[in-house]
Amino acid sequence: MIDLLEGRFFLAFIALLEEKSFSRAAVRLGYVQSTVTTHIQQLEKISGQKLFHRYPRGIELTEAGKVFSKYAYQYVHLSQSLKESMNELDQPCGTIRIRTQESFFLTRMLPFVQEYTRNYPNVNLRIEQGSYQDILNGVLDYELDFGIVPQDPNRQDILFYPIMEETIVFAASEDIARKVRNAGFQILNDQLFISNGTSCLYHTSAVGVLKNAGIMVKDALELPSLEMIKQYVSCGKGFALLPEIAINNELKTGTLKILPFNSKMSFSHGLIVHKNRELSFTAKSFQSELQRFLWV
Repeated sequence: MIDLLEGRFFLAFIALLEEKSFSRAAVRLGYVQSTVTTHIQQLEKISGQKLFHRYPRGIELTEAGKVFSKYAYQYVHLSQSLKESMNELDQPCGTIRIRTQESFFLTRMLPFVQEYTRNYPNVNLRIEQGSYQDILNGVLDYELDFGIVPQDPNRQDILFYPIMEETIVFAASEDIARKVRNAGFQILNDQLFISNGTSCLYHTSAVGVLKNAGIMVKDALELPSLEMIKQYVSCGKGFALLPEIAINNELKTGTLKILPFNSKMSFSHGLIVHKNRELSFTAKSFQSELQRFLWV
């Protein structure tokens, strides 16, 4: 098989996998659509397996395609690492793929990205948003150079590098906070609880704290955006779980108030890397810069 495989076939496979469309994959690679189709057909012929299901609405990986994708990402990553090593780089360049939670990117990582891109203009940071499980899966499948998660996955195949501690709080409007002060936390039994959803580790911890306080959530709302959550809560619509740093401005203006639960929720965010992934010079430099910037 190795005698028949070509790098451009892997690039076409990844482009199609990520773009979900032959036409968009062709635009991304600078090819005509028929070239992408031919490359995929060649891969399927060489592997002896159908790699994609073709539907009118787009494409989807077959089980064989899911297996192949892990090796395709490794191939492209190793090719980039080899290119950097052969050029004997003294300045980082190339592409780094990262996945993180939206709230962490907006509150912690954005200032770093702005500084990093000024200092290293030849590095292309491809940053994606995802839930904890999305991030972990991306690292395990070799799609990503790094994931950023709120706690150590404690897996033998994952390396975890702490970068900072994060405090999570319950927040509400001044009106709801006043009711809590006057009547106690029990009034929250009748309030809407808003979070990023049950797939978020913050949510799991929050439910435990609420249960210990005698609060059983009867009505919950899942919103994907940090800004949506803040705006919704500031209108007096329930209470939410948020990183404390994310509501600094709202706390100063009085738009939001922290609900004074006794239990403090703190998470140790860190970079995760597949144990078997050989980090390029650029990736190692990025890791060092991020840890220096964020670790306090």
